[in-house]
Amino acid sequence: MAHKKGGGSSRNGRDSNSQRLGVKRFGGEYVIPGNIIVRQRGTKFHPGKNVGIGKDHTIFAKIEGYVVFERMRGKGGRKQISVYPQLPVANGSNGAQSQ
Repeated sequence: MAHKKGGGSSRNGRDSNSQRLGVKRFGGEYVIPGNIIVRQRGTKFHPGKNVGIGKDHTIFAKIEGYVVFERMRGKGGRKQISVYPQLPVANGSNGAQSQ
């Protein structure tokens, strides 16, 4: 038996390329049809209004508008993404009040 390993190559010379997943367009950003909003594995974010979902669970815009991240009602607080033509205005939270 040999007392030394042969002069072979090292065993660690492999690595895979990154998948570049994550949020690509954040809440309030303007998008056009076809813009990718999120690349994900599985449905961490679910599709809402005016967005589509690809076979690899990529969520993309179907219309021009603004990205909104929301919570789904009655679904255990799941997150969904929608695109609206105009940003929705929160009711009664504009800070300045007239007397």
